[in-house]
Amino acid sequence: MKFLKARAWVLRAVSISMVCLGFAQVAPAGMISTSQFVENEARVESLSRIEVLLAREDVAKQMVALGVQPQQVMERLDAMTTAELLELESRFDEQVAGGDALALIGAVFLVLLILELVGVTDIFKSI
Repeated sequence: MKFLKARAWVLRAVSISMVCLGFAQVAPAGMISTSQFVENEARVESLSRIEVLLAREDVAKQMVALGVQPQQVMERLDAMTTAELLELESRFDEQVAGGDALALIGAVFLVLLILELVGVTDIFKSI
């Protein structure tokens, strides 16, 4: 009797093992090149810097005011390639918050100086 129970359990275990044998998962393994690793690291760093910029309160308010949800922006950032992320980050770096104040002051001073020299205005009394 014990032998028949043991035999039934062994038969069930072997049957389950045979069925589950076809469901084995295979993990692909392979070498990655240094350029792939560096590109992946650049993508992660660029994405994190852009997310920090977009997480600012004033930027988030402006996006909502323009009708763009922050979740949509993050989804689109995730879909971008590494080259597109680097280009976007460089455009962020080119932009100056509030504009270039020194250039504006210089341009206003130059216009006032030209108007003074032509005689249109009398701003600088000593010239």
